[in-house]
Amino acid sequence: MPRRWMAFTKWITPGIGVKRWLLLLAIGNLLLALGLALIIAELNADVQSTSNPWTDAVLEVTGGAILILLALVMLARSILAPYRTHEQSGVLDVMYAHSRRQRGIKVVAIGGGTGLPSVLRALKPYTSNITAVVTVADDGGSSGRLRRELGVLPPGDLRNNIAALADDENLMTQLFQHRFNAGDLGGHAFGNLFISAMAAVTGSLEEALIETERVLNIQGRVLPATMHEVALSAHVRLPGQASPVVIEGESNISSAGGKIEKVFLKPDQVEAYSESIQSILDADVVVIGPGSLYTSILPNLLINGIAEALRATSAFRIYVCNVATQPGETDDYTVADHVMALENHIGRGVIQAVLANNVYPTLNAGVNTRYVRPAPAHHEIFQRYDVRYTDLTDPERPWRHDPGKLAVAIFNLTEEEKIGGLMKPIFSEAVKPV
Repeated sequence: MPRRWMAFTKWITPGIGVKRWLLLLAIGNLLLALGLALIIAELNADVQSTSNPWTDAVLEVTGGAILILLALVMLARSILAPYRTHEQSGVLDVMYAHSRRQRGIKVVAIGGGTGLPSVLRALKPYTSNITAVVTVADDGGSSGRLRRELGVLPPGDLRNNIAALADDENLMTQLFQHRFNAGDLGGHAFGNLFISAMAAVTGSLEEALIETERVLNIQGRVLPATMHEVALSAHVRLPGQASPVVIEGESNISSAGGKIEKVFLKPDQVEAYSESIQSILDADVVVIGPGSLYTSILPNLLINGIAEALRATSAFRIYVCNVATQPGETDDYTVADHVMALENHIGRGVIQAVLANNVYPTLNAGVNTRYVRPAPAHHEIFQRYDVRYTDLTDPERPWRHDPGKLAVAIFNLTEEEKIGGLMKPIFSEAVKPV
């Protein structure tokens, strides 16, 4: 049977909700044609009819137009229904939101851990042109086990950020984040297993991420900082010791219980993923952080080529400082301490602005929360960076960033920055938060 005939028979299959509206469309076209023909005939007639054909013509044209409009609306609803199973809004609302995000700015967010997903959730309502550049130095938990047993790059941070760009209410997203709690799979997240399996099936992590993003229909992209295996080590000064010791492994650094003086990669000259470099060079805005300073942010910036791309890009570069200090990593750190740690590792010229929290709620904070305090007055960072303070705390978990507050803060900070030498808002009116 010819392919075209098979396609035609599918359109007329009973129960798909199309034939009735096609018939209504045909009737509407017929009425419209009859009405227009009657009008043309009356205009060209030598002798005007004694009856009133204009009334019949207007009724036929109006009725035909109404039937055509109704048929087109119902056809569109029937055809689009399978593609919007999980959408709660109407077709027009979905189209408008999609169009608005497509016109959004190009944003690159760099980091890992639990901090970077906050940035992605903050920005995805305003633009779909988001690229997350994620660390692959994790060696603990499910990611570490898969890394050791299967030889894959750790998928955990990649998974969390893919989920952050997906629909949180989507069942597939919830399945992706599901973590097994018993048996041989205990501790593994389903998404980690999925990405690892997809890498084996497709032959590369790059293809695995593309297919995973397609399955979850995410707004944006998630890229590894490098495609090469890399390990994180640190010089840590332990209590009571005069000189620092070397701690190997990302998961061991913060648990060592000392003061981190320097982190470094092994191998130290691993090349960055080319797509990650290009995304930075093409960006309008680059957001670095929030996240664990030494184990989520710096492992990206130490990759060969990342810091150089940040210096070369014309994008506006913002460092989002953590709301709270991290035990074993940034104890008693101020905003200035965070910024100086970045400078000590990658030098100056990488960031232009610093966004930090200045509200320290006690409600829901718990006894273990220690907030990052402002930089001391007249500190040298104020001479090199535009330092902005605002309330960034999540009311329920005040040690974390609230995505809504973070989006507004980034918007306010970047609204009047230069792009291409012209002063214009980076976020257009079409995507301004309301």
